[in-house]
Amino acid sequence: MATATVQIPAAGTYRIDPADSSVSFTTRHMFGLGAVKGTFGVLSGEVTIADPLTASTARAVIDAASFSGGHPQRDKDVKSANFLHVGEHPHIRFESSQLVGDGDGWVLRGQLTVRGHSAPVELAVTESRGSGDGLTLRATTRIDRYAFGLTKKKGLAARYLDLEITAHATRS
Repeated sequence: MATATVQIPAAGTYRIDPADSSVSFTTRHMFGLGAVKGTFGVLSGEVTIADPLTASTARAVIDAASFSGGHPQRDKDVKSANFLHVGEHPHIRFESSQLVGDGDGWVLRGQLTVRGHSAPVELAVTESRGSGDGLTLRATTRIDRYAFGLTKKKGLAARYLDLEITAHATRS
């Protein structure tokens, strides 16, 4: 690859380590006047590096109840039926459908399911490197919360969220 941070890891199946993986987000609140940052924990996942590389796949399950934005009352509201409704929808899921080259990098296309609503997403791979039996992946994307039916309280959170996914995995 042309960029030093995106390397082709060894072919194989890798299990994501939940203790060392996360999804972080940035958005705005109060009608764009303040930044909101936070994280979700990853419950499980798997990355398969294939030959050819474009046949590679990824899937992940994120713990919706692990949402943390550093403001307890807002976090409670986001976990409630107003947004994520974690009591009925405890998981956020990603399932890839295609890996495509994009200039000097890679884009992983797939479906993200939040609160029972699925929508396509494209993850721009910003880091990929293997070491021994391990694999580190980082990717970014912007999602539209309205695409997942999350349209309440428009002043509490902006429509778009910028996500950064960090996954550490070991060969299974």
